Amino acid sequence: MPLLWIKCSMRIFPVLVRFLMIGFLISGIVRAQVAGPGTSSGATADEAPPTLTDRTASAAEKPSLEETLAAAHQKLERGNPQEAIAMLEKLRNTAGEAAKGLQHELGIAYYRTGKLVPAEQAFARAMEQDPRDMESVQMRGLALYRLGRPAAAIPFLERVREWTPNANADANYVLGLCYLNSQRFDDARIAFAQQFAVPPSSGSAYLLMGKMLMQANLPEAAAEAAKKALDVSPKLALAHFMLGEFYLFKSDTEQALKEFEQEREINPANFAVYDRLGDVYLRAGQFQQAQEALSKAISLDTSSTGPFIQMGKVLLRRNDPQTSLLYLQHAEKMDPGNFMTHTLLGQAYRSLGREEDAKKEIDAASKIHAANQLKLEPVK
Repeated sequence: MPLLWIKCSMRIFPVLVRFLMIGFLISGIVRAQVAGPGTSSGATADEAPPTLTDRTASAAEKPSLEETLAAAHQKLERGNPQEAIAMLEKLRNTAGEAAKGLQHELGIAYYRTGKLVPAEQAFARAMEQDPRDMESVQMRGLALYRLGRPAAAIPFLERVREWTPNANADANYVLGLCYLNSQRFDDARIAFAQQFAVPPSSGSAYLLMGKMLMQANLPEAAAEAAKKALDVSPKLALAHFMLGEFYLFKSDTEQALKEFEQEREINPANFAVYDRLGDVYLRAGQFQQAQEALSKAISLDTSSTGPFIQMGKVLLRRNDPQTSLLYLQHAEKMDPGNFMTHTLLGQAYRSLGREEDAKKEIDAASKIHAANQLKLEPVK
């Protein structure tokens, strides 16, 4: 019996050993799968997995996505956009393009630093992540407008207006400008009317439209808008004034005079009417009438340089440089950077034989004129 048991044990023992080895191997594979790809299959029972405390301490060492975005936003608000951009671009490299809120903040930072192309692209990605991100929608429209793509900006600005019809006057203004650039004048009038809270079909709405058209260098369209405003509201202030400026621009002094006179009857306390009347009379060579009109303008408003400059010009034409100096020197004190004032001062001094003073004023006028020349910069 003992001999038989020994023989059986010798046969069973290798099988048991192989069974135990297979068991250990399977156990190691399962543990490796549970622990994840970063855990070695040779780990032993003594190497315990990290505890919750370990994970918390590790996370505390590295700021969260929300904390980084908040820190970058704070730098942006404190006037450090370049530092904010550096933080956000670093976060993009580590957390990826789709990190929640990252593209929105990047777009704002790029926009504020004039980097309009990457700003528009960032806002586009932010909208893909959250189509209801109203600020990104609006800012994308503004970026497209500044990039010279008003037609492309319109759908985004229209969406903002649909969501918040009365919330943002700037969006309505830019939307109106986009309509202007796209020759959609009726839509532009409605947008500007909403901005200024006037009925879209009122005389005031047409007058506002005319003003915007004037600023957009579309004088003919502006004149038509002013005429429409008078059709709706015949006694509307400033409509005849706008038409007078249009005819003055066209060098039609006779028609301009008629419009300014009608404006004076409607709005006699407007100093600008008398300033323009003075200009019309000056162009027509009627210096006495020009001086009288400009005196009224100055009586109504002593804070504007225009009537003082015009008066100086009239008095020079009337061969009165000494009196002209009084008005021009006053204008120069109010606005030292006006090159026309210095030019006329140079003429007045020369008429009085004060050549050195005349040269100083002419030199000053030349420097101001050169400094005010438009300098175009490429879009970033």
